[in-house]
Order: sequence, then C-alpha cells, then structure tokens
Amino acid sequence: MAAASFRWILQLHKDVPKAARFYSEGLDFTVNVCTLRWAELQSGPLKLALMQSNDHIVQQKGYSSLLSFTVTDINSTVTKLMAMGAELDGSIKYEIHGKVASMRCIDGHMLGLYEPA
Repeated sequence: MAAASFRWILQLHKDVPKAARFYSEGLDFTVNVCTLRWAELQSGPLKLALMQSNDHIVQQKGYSSLLSFTVTDINSTVTKLMAMGAELDGSIKYEIHGKVASMRCIDGHMLGLYEPA
C-alpha cells in the first residue's frame, strides 16, 4: 500500500484571480491554473490551491491557515504586500535570529514573514 503524499494547501477566497495576483506578484508564486473559481499556484515544492467561496464563509477570519515565508528583505516585502491589500498584524519584530512579521492577506488569511539575520 502506498503512503499518502502531500497534494496542496487550500484557501477559500471571494475573488480567486485577485488572490492569485496577490501571491504571484507579492510573493513570486508561479500560477499554473487560474479561473474565476479555482487557481493552482506553486512556490518550489509548495502547492497552493485557491477556491472561490461565498462572502460569509470567507469573512470568518478567526480560523485560517498560516503560511510562513522566508524573504530576503522583510521591509520591502511588507510594503509591497500592504500596497496589494494586506494588513500588518502587529509590528515587525527584531529577534536575535532575524526579523519576523505577521500579516493578514486579502480575505483574512495569515502570512508569516521571516528574514534571517
């Protein structure tokens, strides 16, 4: 019997093409498929699927996946993502091991950013 293998992470969004642009332009994901209701994106081995959902399901911001990214310049990444509609959740923290920040992207999903020292 074959072992299970990871397929993708799925996020629900009101506007799938807008969400796909957010990840592709803001975090350099490659868009493999994008329709009004479904998108498949990739960053290295990570596959992210985006599915269209109605407003009231997406607006429940209390429960969300958290995607964490290593970036080369946290300040420019935060600025770029905020220009695309993300919100900084707290301030950028300056730790011994590097800088960290939490953001809510469009539709309220959480992103973690890490810039190594």
